[in-house]
Amino acid sequence: MESPNQNQQQESSSGSSVMCQLVSPEGDHLGAALYLPHNVGPPQLQEIVNHLLHNEDKLPYAFYIGDEELSVQLGAYMQQKNANVEVTLRIVYQPQAIFRIRPVNRCSATIAGHTEAVLAVSFSPDGRCLASGSGDTTVRFWDLSTQTPLFTCKGHKNWVLCIAWSPDGNHLVSGSKSGELILWDPKTGKQLGTPLMGHRKWITAVSWEPVHLQSPCRRFVSTSKDGDARIWDMTTRNSEDCSIKVWETSQGKLVKTLQGHGHWVNSLALSTEYVLRTGAYDHTGKTYSTAEEMKEAALARYKKMRGNAPERLVSGSDDFTMFLWEPTISKQPKARMTGHQKLVNHVYFSPDGQWLASASFDKSVKLWNGITGKFVAAFRGHVADVYQISRLLLSGSKDSTLKVWDIRTRKLKQDLPGHADEVYAVDWSPDGEKVASGGKDRVLKLWMN
Repeated sequence: MESPNQNQQQESSSGSSVMCQLVSPEGDHLGAALYLPHNVGPPQLQEIVNHLLHNEDKLPYAFYIGDEELSVQLGAYMQQKNANVEVTLRIVYQPQAIFRIRPVNRCSATIAGHTEAVLAVSFSPDGRCLASGSGDTTVRFWDLSTQTPLFTCKGHKNWVLCIAWSPDGNHLVSGSKSGELILWDPKTGKQLGTPLMGHRKWITAVSWEPVHLQSPCRRFVSTSKDGDARIWDMTTRNSEDCSIKVWETSQGKLVKTLQGHGHWVNSLALSTEYVLRTGAYDHTGKTYSTAEEMKEAALARYKKMRGNAPERLVSGSDDFTMFLWEPTISKQPKARMTGHQKLVNHVYFSPDGQWLASASFDKSVKLWNGITGKFVAAFRGHVADVYQISRLLLSGSKDSTLKVWDIRTRKLKQDLPGHADEVYAVDWSPDGEKVASGGKDRVLKLWMN
């Protein structure tokens, strides 16, 4: 009697099967290599992976050979690529979001109110509220159901350059060109205490401590053009630089300095950014009765997204390059990413951390492998500087348009004209349902499917 292996070997020699090795995104082998028939495609591979991982609830997966998604049967792929049947095919499986993000294709609302350019837009962690910051010195909270302003918040004396929601959704902090920070209560629109002073130049970014480390949220960090990063505790109210500094936040100790860029660092992104921003909130809309319950849910989401791999950091610079780092592992960059012809002004990881995108003043958006830093594709279509990018690869530009790019086909999916001038800020709601954009024409636009 013939063994299954002998059968497989006979099948292989007759050319009706392919030797495949399933590999996790981190590079770990999922069991031994398998001989798979030519008629196996993504649906059958999904069954195999769920079986080998002993998933009780069947999860969706996408499959990649190199950086190209497998969308056909193995036999058809081998034929298309004229691949060598003697070489084991390395197939990377990637878990997919259980809910689908809808590619927006129409403007559902144009909301006037700001009297100067809109410089920042951000959805709340649960996606139900929208905030904006403007050159008119105000922060505004908007009711998404009626598309009218909930609160107009006055307190800044100069342009509001950045805003950030706490991951529990209870506070918003805004930073201005004068260097002060103001905390706001989104439920009332009221300013919480006096402005936080300390920075000597304008605020470049604000980020909150994750809710899985502290609930309710209390602490946030601000960075400024004065080269300082300051950690603030809202209960006690108590770099123009070519380097990136990694801090241990509980004591404010400098842990590492990551050096390599030859000019200013414009943008940083963390591979876990999406799950840190949204905390305990996901597509189900579940609410939490206690801070402890929210903390536990956020920690579970963070651990699931991160897996066993170290967090990755990407930096984009005026020197036209990007670096991929694993700060907890090494001070040396994991990869140096080149290709942009002008400064890189925005970098962003996909919610699952598998991809990263970069926007540049060279009018292009580039897509990279979020784990290795390997270049995947360039998206061209903007006719002016690209200012910002968001999820499902959405970009906003000086040319007054937003563009939605398809990662699978590597082509333009949707052109979204509508703004009368430069688009400075874009944000995709955490639930994947809608997009907000703002710019020089002083209006906010909401985009939906």
